[in-house]
This record gives sequence, C-alpha cells and structure tokens, in this order.
Amino acid sequence: MSYLARRLGATAAVTATVTAAFLGLAEPALAAETLDSGDTAWMLTSSLLVLLMTIPGVALFYGGMVRKKNVLSTLMQSFAVCCMASIIWMVIGYSLAFSGEGPLIGDLGQLFLAGIGVDSMSGTIPESVFMMFQMTFAIITPALITGAVAERIKFSSLMVLMALWLVLVYAPITHWVWGSGGFLGGAGVLDFAGGTVVHINSGVAALVLCLVLGKRVGYGRENLSPHNLTLTMIGASLLWVGWFGFNAGSELAADGRAGMAMAVTQIATAAAALAWMFAEWMMRGKPSVLGIASGAIAGLVAITPASGFVLPGGALILGLVAGVGCFFAVTWLKHKLGYDDALDVFGVHGVGGIIGAVLTGVFAAEAVGGTPGLLEGNSAQIGLQLYGVGVTIVYSAVVTFILAKLVGAVMGLRVEEDEEREGLDISLHGESVA
Repeated sequence: MSYLARRLGATAAVTATVTAAFLGLAEPALAAETLDSGDTAWMLTSSLLVLLMTIPGVALFYGGMVRKKNVLSTLMQSFAVCCMASIIWMVIGYSLAFSGEGPLIGDLGQLFLAGIGVDSMSGTIPESVFMMFQMTFAIITPALITGAVAERIKFSSLMVLMALWLVLVYAPITHWVWGSGGFLGGAGVLDFAGGTVVHINSGVAALVLCLVLGKRVGYGRENLSPHNLTLTMIGASLLWVGWFGFNAGSELAADGRAGMAMAVTQIATAAAALAWMFAEWMMRGKPSVLGIASGAIAGLVAITPASGFVLPGGALILGLVAGVGCFFAVTWLKHKLGYDDALDVFGVHGVGGIIGAVLTGVFAAEAVGGTPGLLEGNSAQIGLQLYGVGVTIVYSAVVTFILAKLVGAVMGLRVEEDEEREGLDISLHGESVA
C-alpha cells in the first residue's frame, strides 16, 4: 500500500451537511481533510528522531569504527550529506518521489516544494511535516552508503555522486514503493518503513561502490581496527532510539498500529543484538562491544519493512534470524568474496534488509496491516516480496555502477595513496583530532 493510499485511508470519512441529510437532497460527501494535533505532534517528533539517526547517530557510529586519522572526514561525510540531501529533496527529490501518479516516477509539479503552504494537508498532518519526515529518510540513506567507502574516497567525488544518486536512484525507488501509482506498492509489495527503499537500496549501492573503488591500502595486511568503540556504541544507541521515529512514525498517525510498530521494533532489535552476541561468543570465544552494537543495527534494519505488519512473535523470530544472518555475512561472506566494505554496510543493511523484506511475507498479520503472510495462508506474498527485493537490487546496482564510473571518469573517485596513508582528516580537510 502506497504512502498516499495510507494517508487518504486514514482520513477519508463520509459526511453530509445537516440540511442535506435532513432533506435527503444530496448524497453524503467526503469531509475535507482536517488537522489532527496529536498526529501532527507525533510526526514532528518522529522527524526529529529520524534526523537524530544521521546527525549524530550514523556520524558517531561510523566515526568510531574508522582509524583515528580518518574520524573527522567520516563525521564530515555524514554532516555534509545531511546538508546536501536536504536541499536536493527540497528542489527536486520530493517532487519526483511523491507528486504525480506514474508507475515509475513522479512529476515536476512540486519543484522547490511548489504548492506546499501552511494550509497544505497530507492526511491528518501538514504536508510540510510529511515532506520533512520523508526528507530525513533521504538524508540517512546516502549517509549509510558512505560507510562502505570510508577512508579512501575523495570528498568532492562523494558529494557529486551522492547528489546524482539521490535523484536517479533514491527518488525513483521511493516512488515505486510509496508514491501514488508506484508499481511495486501497487503490486502489493510490503515495505512499511524502508526495507527496500532505504536498506537494500543503500546496501547494494555500498557494495557496488566498494567494488568499484577497490580495497583500502593495507587491507588484509595492516591493522585497520576501530579507533574508538565508545563513539560507536553511543552512535548505535542514538540510532536505536531514533529508529522508533523511523518505524512507528511511518504510520503517519499516533494510533495502535504505530504502537505495535514501536513494540516489535524493540523486540526484534534486542533479539538480533543477543543473537549476534551469542554467535560471536561461540565462534570467537568472546562477545564484543562492536558485535552487539552491530547486531542491534541488524535487527533494526530487518524489522523496518515488517514493523507495520507483524506481531511480537514474528518480530522475535525475525530478529534472531537477522542477528545470525548478518553476523555470518560480515564475518564469513565478506572474506569469502574478498570485498572491502569498510564499515559493513552491505553485510548489515543489505543482507538485513533482504532478510526483513522476505520474512515480512512470512510473518505479516492481517490484524496488524491488513495483509496476511505465509503463516496466515497467503503464500503469494513471499513471491511479491522477492519481486520487490529483486527489482531494487538490480536497479540500484546498475545505476550506481554507471554513476560511479561516470563520476570516476570525470573527477576520479579515490584519493592518492600517499593521501590515504596520511589520513583523510589532514589530506582532505586540513584538520586532525587532538
């Protein structure tokens, strides 16, 4: 179900004027959309929570995982992407994603947010609030990608690449899933809060970019360990808290479904964190801080598409599967295939998003989201979920590869080897951590 359909479904009501009803002279008419102050307050809060996920959440989570000589450049990437994505969303991104009713892309009717005023409504909330909520999604998605190419990408090239990616990859996929007339949402693909749009999309793009860019100097030979896991744990904790806005906020209302989305988010996250911790404990002999934090993020990612469709029991199983599955993606698959995904964006967001999207088709409960899953007799939902996953993977991979090659040919993607050895803080930004 598209965002537009959910917004209209939440607010449409059949009414008539007292005179018409009394005289029987007219059919009842749809009431005009009216502001709900409770829904609006919740969505204002949710928008702030999702923004918190990027600055400072992702910034600190990633900043602690790189080497000390690259911490400022990593923080800079998240902060600058936040600024850039905000403007692109205002200028063209929102219009492409949410205006118009085409199956593939929106139109240009809301360039520069044309038509959005203080009285513009989106269901029971101001359209400005809906636009801002969606802007925070557009901010965090490219910010996630930066973790895969940390410590070696040119800052200028990253900014240009992510700007193009937002317009040509993120906006179209957002429209396909959530926009009015989007073909994936119209086909019945379930994605409540961004399993395909945000996580599979960013995870696949991250994998493509780290393959195009190549491995860091010294990868597999030198110590590339995180320099400050305290920052990483703080960032993970901020992500966890902010994610309630991400998932429960995607209901666009303060109601029972939002409450259930919040509950299953907590359950799946805790389950995944413990699953990763115990898997690591058994395989490596010790449970690590980085491990349990990564497991929590894996659970948050996996429950994202399912959060508005599943009950607590399904969330528990989904979290356990995601924790173990992402652990093996990071510790085994990455080394087996030999790619240098610096901060494990594909292993956590790509793999976790795929797990969550597919298991949404298994555990979806009609009582929660109106659509049954495999366990309630709707085996076709699995096929629809795989269809959504496949389309997202192929489109994101192909277009990201083309953009990376284009930007690389024009500007170059990677810093010089001596700049990489010196560290990007000094070589690109002229600063260092004291």
